Amino acid sequence: MDTTIFQELEDDRVLLRPLQSSDFEYLKPFSLYEGDLWNFSITSAAGEDNLRKYIDKAFQGREVGVEYPFIVFDKLTKQYAGSTRFCDIQPFHKSLQLGYTWYGKAFQGTGVNKHCKYLLLEYAFDQLGMERVEFRAHLENERSIRAMKSIGCTEEGVLRSHLVGSTGQRRNSIILSILQKEWHAGIREMLRQKVYGQ
Repeated sequence: MDTTIFQELEDDRVLLRPLQSSDFEYLKPFSLYEGDLWNFSITSAAGEDNLRKYIDKAFQGREVGVEYPFIVFDKLTKQYAGSTRFCDIQPFHKSLQLGYTWYGKAFQGTGVNKHCKYLLLEYAFDQLGMERVEFRAHLENERSIRAMKSIGCTEEGVLRSHLVGSTGQRRNSIILSILQKEWHAGIREMLRQKVYGQ
């Protein structure tokens, strides 16, 4: 997919801008001091070397048009909060995933995630014309699963022994999704009410 179509996404609370090499410095404190952020992830960014590999892999995905990574800036605290990305982008099938999402502990439960998800979903469905947005998580990552269901995701099933996680152990992955028709039939308005109260 032509990644030049992507742009900054922004509202009154968050700014999602394309990830750059220089963002290593903004993300490094999370990598050094909050390494357990990636306990449920496929790829860990804990430690400087792993963070560099994590960012390089994101850029490789962007170059071939299957991923588009963002860094997340919290306007309320005026701090960088974490990262997220579009991934497994399939233009022919009008499908993509929202994944590789993580926020520093100080930003969890503050509303940053819902603001980001609203902006990303709105862009995926209303600008890119996607028919399906998929989410995946480690089956044991209850916090992430609750967050996905709270924005309107439908649970589809579990892929057993699906992938090797960052700990080296095989993981079961839960699959959830939102379809464009569901977005327009009520999820968009529901999420907008939660995020903006209007």
